[in-house]
Amino acid sequence: MDVAAVPPGPVDTERLRRLLGAPELAWLVERIRRRLEREQPLTGPVSLPAPTEAQRAAAERLLGRAPRPGRSLTVRLDAVDAVLRRSGISPDGLAAAVTALTGPVTPLSQVRHDETRAWQEAYAPLDALARDLPRLAGWTVRLRTEGMVRRLARTPDATGPLLAATVRALRALPAGPAMSLPAFAARVLGSPHALDDGKPLATLTLSGIRALTGFPDGSGTEWRREAWASAGLLRDDVSSTVLTLNLRGTPALEWMAAAGEPCVLTLRQLVRTPPALAPSRVWICENPAVLAAAADAHGADCPPLICLQGQPSAAALTLLRHLHESGAALHYHGDFDWGGLRIASGLLRRVPWRPWRYTAADYRSIAATAQGLPPLTGTPAEASWDHALAPAMAELGVRVEEEVALALLLGDLA
Repeated sequence: MDVAAVPPGPVDTERLRRLLGAPELAWLVERIRRRLEREQPLTGPVSLPAPTEAQRAAAERLLGRAPRPGRSLTVRLDAVDAVLRRSGISPDGLAAAVTALTGPVTPLSQVRHDETRAWQEAYAPLDALARDLPRLAGWTVRLRTEGMVRRLARTPDATGPLLAATVRALRALPAGPAMSLPAFAARVLGSPHALDDGKPLATLTLSGIRALTGFPDGSGTEWRREAWASAGLLRDDVSSTVLTLNLRGTPALEWMAAAGEPCVLTLRQLVRTPPALAPSRVWICENPAVLAAAADAHGADCPPLICLQGQPSAAALTLLRHLHESGAALHYHGDFDWGGLRIASGLLRRVPWRPWRYTAADYRSIAATAQGLPPLTGTPAEASWDHALAPAMAELGVRVEEEVALALLLGDLA
């Protein structure tokens, strides 16, 4: 018979508590219950090392005789079962007595089976998603095997609702037209804060978006902003901007390009209405002074120029990726200092570009003719596009900002 189904029988609970329910016998009851959970027979000896005198006395009262002497206390379960049956306290024996004393016992095999079934039911929304959207099938398998869901939710009861909400969000993506992330969360998930940073639902949904859109791996605030934008969700669609000159492809860009004036584009504009035209080449600089000087010198005749203004924003990365995917060749120049190399390397991990007077030969040439260059300070960085650049900078030890190379850059843009 399944031990979980053992009926208490006509157990004399009052006498049972006096005989077997004493605190000094709690160790014995716990051992018996553990055997019931493991579906092991209630026979043979169980031992307690270093028992107290009170525990020895309780065992003596239970068995009606003194236990064997020694450092440990040994009690035979067969003897306890016989005492319970013979005394009439528990005619059905030891299993029924412990069940009456401590409550129903669920075998561990049943616990494991129930837990496995609970996890299967919790993952059911992912299984349905994989069937309906085969391109997400690999992602759903990774969620199971890599343990992300269990780390975030921990229990099947918490996992089921979490995955159901994740699937609801992914089925509604990519959003078209683009919309704000809080508005999407309110419409699809019932709360504008459902996809706030740090929430398990946001973590899982963003992971699914990467699988859905092919967005590259990364980290940080700007990366998350750009990853959401890849699915048409704008975390902050107007504060992220990029500075441009003479891009075309929207009515606003055409008007500004005709005037040869710089134009600031927001992430909202770039996601909703990206430029319809892509030039064959686009030039990229790090500092606004270069773009302003190009507008002054060349006006409407300047080729398309984009300024990162330091670390590339989500708007800048969105624009550059769009231009690259549309066939434009990107050419980049930045400051010759360690921070500049790090900015350039970060950009190169996101979108391919070719150096624009940004090699070791360019650095040596400019440094040889410029006067009063400041010393190079900070932690060194590498330049994967030209492995000779970082050693050259370390050797000469001077910093060359873009403004120093301005005449050369403007000449290239002429």
